[in-house]
Amino acid sequence: MKVLLINGSPRGKGNTYIALSEVAKALEANGVETEIVSIGAKAVQGCIACGRCAELGRCVFNDELYNTVRGKLVEADGIVVGSPVYYAGPNGSLCALLDRLFFSAADLLRYKPAASVAVCRRGGASATFDRLNKYFTINCMPIVSSQYWNSVHGLLPGEAVQDAEGLQTMRTLGNNMAWLLKSLKQGGEPLPEREPGIMTNFVR
Repeated sequence: MKVLLINGSPRGKGNTYIALSEVAKALEANGVETEIVSIGAKAVQGCIACGRCAELGRCVFNDELYNTVRGKLVEADGIVVGSPVYYAGPNGSLCALLDRLFFSAADLLRYKPAASVAVCRRGGASATFDRLNKYFTINCMPIVSSQYWNSVHGLLPGEAVQDAEGLQTMRTLGNNMAWLLKSLKQGGEPLPEREPGIMTNFVR
């Protein structure tokens, strides 16, 4: 079993990385392999709603970041997405990547347990947490919970290690995800049968 953790911060080893590493340590302690991938500080192409992914089976843009993450989703059994808080929301570059991934690679994500993590100085974590969870809830992905909303506090690089409750929340999240992954692997019910998709709009 393997969980992919996406670090949505431009700082590869900052507070978001610290939070995700705590989740990863708990997963590893439960025998679950982990990998943290950072999106980096380069500009990230957003979705342009061209619809080409429907015929290509992947995004029309052939950039390294998208290709790397999409490739790792193939073997991942679960996913954790972490982001710093920017104006009470996730990092825009992270959302640009997730918009493309969830639209063009939904089949690689569907029914895989998922969780989001928000890292903030003081406020905006709940709004960020809510925004990230919407990617999962639109794609039939079970959301893994913790003992509190998944947030860690810290402004300067490294300050997250001082948030004892936040780090405990991360460890609980890792333990809960490992439990769910193992429960699913041990049997459980087959995946629900999906109805043919129905799309409606309100234009008359």
